[in-house]
Amino acid sequence: MKFKLYFFAVLVFWGLMSCSSPIETNPATEFSATLKPIGLAWSENSVNATIFRKNSVVSSANFQFVAYYDSAAHVVLARRKHGSDYWELHQTQYSGNVRDAHNVISLMVDGDGYLHLSWDHHNNQLHYCRSLEPEGLELGEMISMTGENETVVSYPEFYAMADGGLLFAYRDGGSGNGNLVLNRYDLKDKSWSRLQTSLIDGEGQRNAYWQMYVDPAGTIHVSWVWRETPDVHSNHDMSYACSKDGGRSWYKSTGEQYQLPINATTAEVVKVIPQGSNLINQTSMTTDAAGNPFIATYYKAQGDICTQFHIIYRQEGVWKSSVATNRELDFELGGVGSRSIPVSRPQLMILKVGDAQQLVLIYRDEEEGNNVVLSTSVLSDNPEWTSQIISPYPVDRWEPSYDTEILRRQNKLDLYFQKVAQGQAETTIALPPQPVGVLEIRLK
Repeated sequence: MKFKLYFFAVLVFWGLMSCSSPIETNPATEFSATLKPIGLAWSENSVNATIFRKNSVVSSANFQFVAYYDSAAHVVLARRKHGSDYWELHQTQYSGNVRDAHNVISLMVDGDGYLHLSWDHHNNQLHYCRSLEPEGLELGEMISMTGENETVVSYPEFYAMADGGLLFAYRDGGSGNGNLVLNRYDLKDKSWSRLQTSLIDGEGQRNAYWQMYVDPAGTIHVSWVWRETPDVHSNHDMSYACSKDGGRSWYKSTGEQYQLPINATTAEVVKVIPQGSNLINQTSMTTDAAGNPFIATYYKAQGDICTQFHIIYRQEGVWKSSVATNRELDFELGGVGSRSIPVSRPQLMILKVGDAQQLVLIYRDEEEGNNVVLSTSVLSDNPEWTSQIISPYPVDRWEPSYDTEILRRQNKLDLYFQKVAQGQAETTIALPPQPVGVLEIRLK
């Protein structure tokens, strides 16, 4: 059933927050930001606003779509025509366990305009469905993909491929003991097939927490940290692999082919980071126009007094790293389950500025009043960063996720925006439903 979910109440809220007009940032950066209201959503933890939503916001040829859980745990879909501020809302027949912040909604659109949705996972049966019509909000019945290795699913992620098909990645197994699975959706046959049952094998002793990116040439890049136990304290090292044939064969950055599955012995380590370094998992990566990978993360380097955001990148055949922040508020990263952390995990992308490329790093920091920070650097051998706050008000435990397809097609950056709480492990914090919006960041 289609409906306007608290639409007028939300409009009043955004009006009171003075969010209907652009928020001017530092003029030297030549960015502006505008919030577009949608509806009200569950906010007692970060399940609607974690970084590993692939995607929370996504565009087709004619529409932009957003997915979130409302206060009653229903999966809600919203869409607007490109260039419009009016959102059409649809409460679907599906719901999820919103009290576990792992159980995110992941959304993607294939080359024919059909929506693909996966939701409510933390070591459980695959939940997956498609829209009944291209660019439609009505969803079909829940179905399987391949029918194999679909009983202990976590972290579902969709990626669009150049031929209109999709890539689907997920973990099969648990924290400290799991494997990375890859499926491929064929647009012509409208069916899924298995690419890799275990691309990265934890060997029953660990698991990989990955970030993935498909570059304009179609190369699939994946980087990851290892974890030996369910405790985030045991995260260590950054590794890398890529595939130029759609995920069938995989290589190190040196050109050496992996014998699959990749494991801890064979993985290319591009940055040694010991356990206990406050190294976070599940961040983001991108590439420049030449296909060189850039990975964003945070950790405390040996000898440092504070945890900083870092960019690990490859140029001229050499892996390098750069510190992107000068933070002073430190914390201790450890524990099992979702964590309430003073900083969000970072998103990293590249925007075109004329003929140049500009690195854009987005994160939330308690040191900055829990506001959203946008940092930029001209793409160079030694990035130099300038930062500014782009949110109209603090977002508590929000993490950034964005519309990958509108960035790829139109060089526009649209963020999912919502204030959310988060307790330690799978605890919740009393917070009324909060407005959801799309924060449009534009080059002036």
